[in-house]
Amino acid sequence: MKAAKVVVDPVDSLAASLEELELLGEMAEEEGEELVMEDAERIAAEMVKGIDALEFQVMLGGPNDRNNAYIAISAGAGGVDSCDFAEMLYRMYMRWAERKGFSLEEVERSEEPEAGIRSATLRVIGPYAYGNLKAELGVHRLVRISPFDAQARRHTAFASVDVSPEVEDEGDLVIPESDVKIDTMRAGGAGGQHVNKTESAVRITHIKTGLVVRCQNERSQHKNRATGMKLLKAKLIQMMEAERDKDMAAQYGAKGEIAFGSQIRSYVMHPYQMVKDHRTKFEKGNIQSVLDGDIDEFIAEYLRSKGGMKSS
Repeated sequence: MKAAKVVVDPVDSLAASLEELELLGEMAEEEGEELVMEDAERIAAEMVKGIDALEFQVMLGGPNDRNNAYIAISAGAGGVDSCDFAEMLYRMYMRWAERKGFSLEEVERSEEPEAGIRSATLRVIGPYAYGNLKAELGVHRLVRISPFDAQARRHTAFASVDVSPEVEDEGDLVIPESDVKIDTMRAGGAGGQHVNKTESAVRITHIKTGLVVRCQNERSQHKNRATGMKLLKAKLIQMMEAERDKDMAAQYGAKGEIAFGSQIRSYVMHPYQMVKDHRTKFEKGNIQSVLDGDIDEFIAEYLRSKGGMKSS
């Protein structure tokens, strides 16, 4: 119902606005334009916004775009700065999801003792979560005066973002036990009676492709294993789709090495403040707003560029 309303409500709203505008047109002919001009301009402005929303909806037409998503953030080149940056991105996506009214589940989180995180995976639950977040797949770069440098020098750090759709019906996809290696370990975290006492955390490696997934959010090793296998299937399905779609393959391969020259977006805090997407050339000066989850414009510009649509 929620997914259907995302499509139907903007159409119904536009139809109602168009009907109201036609009525104002009839009134203008009978009583004069000056009496209805203010209302007509207001409704026309609302309709432009509605058309933009519909255009965006058209861009979310992929087979898995309406699904929930798994988003994995990993620190790259840059030492402790990259771990700190990975946590900044983790927070950014959490804030974005909260703005959209989506639910979140932490699948895995690996802390860096000095600061930040080595890696983390979130399950984002909401209509078209994957359709939106697929625009974030790639390497992200941060440029700033490092708070971890005693000489206050400028540092560059990198983190990667990987996005997979949650697929409810995996069809005929069966992963033989011989194709995976499953390791168990003690869960890391803030503490408590359960942490570090039982080996509930699970790491699953798909031998043929080298894909690795981790899950430690549940107290039960069995539940973590089930969640991990579901995440692995999502990644394998994404890779199979990439093989059938060269454009998607290029997108998936865009993640590349998590270092210089491979970034899709730069977050510059020094010597000026700017967030720039290198794929679309779209940029925004309010970096704090972006890091607080205001990334819808970056997502929209990327989807427009993939669909061949011009920015309105």
